[in-house]
Amino acid sequence: MAHYIKEWRKHRGLTQEQLAERIGMARSYLALIENGKRRYDEPFLEHAAEALRCSPADLIMRNPTDPDGLWSVYDTLSAPERQQAVQLLRVLAGGKTGTEG
Repeated sequence: MAHYIKEWRKHRGLTQEQLAERIGMARSYLALIENGKRRYDEPFLEHAAEALRCSPADLIMRNPTDPDGLWSVYDTLSAPERQQAVQLLRVLAGGKTGTEG
């Protein structure tokens, strides 16, 4: 199963040992998960996401190191700018902006 666990760990500046300790597992087992030799499960994703300050979904859908990724741009926006960006994306997708009466 594809994931971005290693990318998130490196993005947060952690070693495998540090992340494994925060999750409460052996570094060798974390290495197997990162390298796709062991499957992750929901409890692992939840603990890893908490340790990496992201959502479980981020770990499987979002590469934090992709400079061209939509989320890379979104993360740099202020709260009002994020609202405007979402409204613009809804318009582009043919949906409602949330401002219609």
